[in-house]
Amino acid sequence: MAHLLGGENLTVSYATRTVLDGITLGLEEGDRIGMVGRNGDGKSTLMRLLALRSTPDSGRVTKRGDVNVGYLDQSDVLDGDLTVGAAIVGDQADYEWARNPQIREVMGGLVSDVDWHANVHALSGGQKRRVALAKLLIEDHDVIMLDEPTNHLDVEGVAWLSRHLKTRWRANQGAFLVVTHDRWFLDEVCNKTWEVHDGIVDPFEGGYAAYVLARAERDRSASVMEGKRQQLVKKELAWLRRGAPARTAKPKFRIEAANALIADVPAPRDSMALSKMATARQGKDVLDLENVSLDFQGGEDGRKLFDNITLRLAPGERLGLVGVNGAGKTTLLKLLNGEITPDAGKVKRGKTVVTAVLSQEVKELDDVSDLRVIEVIEREKRSFNVGGKEFSAGQLVEQLGFTNEKQWTPVKDLSGGERRRLQLLRLLVGEPNVLMLDEPTNDLDTDTLAAVEDVLDGWPGTLVVVSHDRYLLERVTDHQMALLGDGKLRGLPGGVDQYLELRESALAGSTVTGGGNPVTSAGSAPASAAASGASEAEKRDARKAKNRIERQLGKLEQQEKKVHDQMVKSTEQSDFDALAEQNKKLKDLAGEREALELEWLEALEVLGE
Repeated sequence: MAHLLGGENLTVSYATRTVLDGITLGLEEGDRIGMVGRNGDGKSTLMRLLALRSTPDSGRVTKRGDVNVGYLDQSDVLDGDLTVGAAIVGDQADYEWARNPQIREVMGGLVSDVDWHANVHALSGGQKRRVALAKLLIEDHDVIMLDEPTNHLDVEGVAWLSRHLKTRWRANQGAFLVVTHDRWFLDEVCNKTWEVHDGIVDPFEGGYAAYVLARAERDRSASVMEGKRQQLVKKELAWLRRGAPARTAKPKFRIEAANALIADVPAPRDSMALSKMATARQGKDVLDLENVSLDFQGGEDGRKLFDNITLRLAPGERLGLVGVNGAGKTTLLKLLNGEITPDAGKVKRGKTVVTAVLSQEVKELDDVSDLRVIEVIEREKRSFNVGGKEFSAGQLVEQLGFTNEKQWTPVKDLSGGERRRLQLLRLLVGEPNVLMLDEPTNDLDTDTLAAVEDVLDGWPGTLVVVSHDRYLLERVTDHQMALLGDGKLRGLPGGVDQYLELRESALAGSTVTGGGNPVTSAGSAPASAAASGASEAEKRDARKAKNRIERQLGKLEQQEKKVHDQMVKSTEQSDFDALAEQNKKLKDLAGEREALELEWLEALEVLGE
């Protein structure tokens, strides 16, 4: 493979700390590299050096003369006075860029919902990020470097970006280097992993799963890592093998070695034991939304954010929520927490329920900004039980990455990721029995995420997680539900993959608008029955099918409600065998509903609705 660019003896120091110490590495054609490491260990610094955006204290970066490098910074670099269209395609006429299928595909995947004529400064942070990413991806680069590209992307956007990067070049052409905490993304698109730590870079073959195994082998054989971190790596590996066996099919993943390593590692959590503990702490009633409706803020157009939805949370339930931006995920948490009231329907709350919410902004720490980390936790409580083990406040703080030195840091001096970790700890020591996490992975590195997941594994309450990080959702929740922007809440027995299938069906026939000219999204189905050429007979059959499916869905909803009521009784009687059987029946019903909903969407496509 041809060499594209590389760094030789790269050294960077800040004050008395050396971030990179004599690093030598390079990118070759066909490399798909993910960089991992703790926050502050130099990942972004190394990427800026290789992209020739900054210079090292010593050493040099060289590249082949004809190599074109594209770079996405973490910060906003777009001119705020430009319109979205001008920021992405410059002064190209609509017909010039619209005839390029690659540009149309990027537009459809990233900015189809962004006003083409809006000024960049008027966009949200997430929209600016997607515009900057679109501008980079429509250009012709030999090497692409992306610093946290999945920030502000929802599950659907992350899946689109992974498909784009996997198909952008042939296997032995081009290269990219990506820094991200999204472990599913790393495993999906990377064939190599660089771990940046302690001033050095350790290379590993394969994506995140292979990296976890290789790191566990390295730590085990060398015996240089502390026991706590080693156990975390092994536990993460155990979940990778047991929870997602498809990941182990990659050529570099040594299955026999993995099995030997995890032979004595327990499952990530004992769901039945946690359910029993949760019932003891919460009673039979937790939180229920019954036939709840809520208008969009303002409600001028009569649209509903939620339209007659029902959600029942059982003791110890671990629910993941996914959905399109603006579909109401955060609002749903606020309904469950009692912060807002519905326009119609009821919110029922158990008498013993104590809720806690980790918000996206973490503004809750503003009132303790002058206190030190350990003081904030000790003010809440001095000891805490995790998974049957008693921890002091200091031990618990250390478990989530606050060293002895960091424990005495004032809150106002913490980074974004450190503030998020501290607020999560603060919530946990308050001993809620319902914990709601809104995008908890923001600003956290992969090691810290593994530590957070370890704490949540032994937590016996009811857990609701809103996140675009599908790895986290699959790791800490037992089932997922989706908000698709149509006011309904749908179960996902097929997990995040099913959500992406539903979204793909719903978006079939959508258009990308640029400069007032509609451009059909790549791979989309016709937008209407007329466009697809459906005959009157086909429309008639589709209308009959639609009515039949809606009747069947109504019957399924009644059956699901009946099973839910039976589960409440079983929980009250502590009959966990019956509860398991009822849960299986509920999943079967959800599978039937999924098949019917897909049929229903197909009928709508024929009818052009």
